[in-house]
Amino acid sequence: MLSNRPYLLRAFYQWIVDSGCTPILVIDATNSNSRVPEDFIEGGEIVFNIAPVAVRDFQITNQQIEFRASFSGVAHNIAAPVNAILAIYAEENGEGLFLDAEEDEGEVGTQNKRSHLVGIDGSNAESIDGFEVDPTVIPPVKAKPVLKLVE
Repeated sequence: MLSNRPYLLRAFYQWIVDSGCTPILVIDATNSNSRVPEDFIEGGEIVFNIAPVAVRDFQITNQQIEFRASFSGVAHNIAAPVNAILAIYAEENGEGLFLDAEEDEGEVGTQNKRSHLVGIDGSNAESIDGFEVDPTVIPPVKAKPVLKLVE
């Protein structure tokens, strides 16, 4: 079965934009296949405002996210595999999708990867909305609200 990650990313992006909010994308800059401006990497991550008015040629394929963005007046072509995406959320309220980085195992190995629901509030719930979760897999959160999110 195909990975559901790119489908979830597209859905959350559209939901955030349709809600009139600013979509924020967090990329794992340590992923060797990520093309991001190194001067703006903090803690191995880079954060982008991907609102339609902020970027050009935005595209989410089943393999990667691509767009053009400007930093300090310099245009950059940004690309990252979907397995390097750590989050996409609304800047205004923090609601969105928070993920763990996945190792690049090639196209065949990543086809069987599926995202799972987990709570980011630090609780050791055994399930969320009927889905079994691994309470030891809680993504690092930087002052985000407590939400039920897809991982």
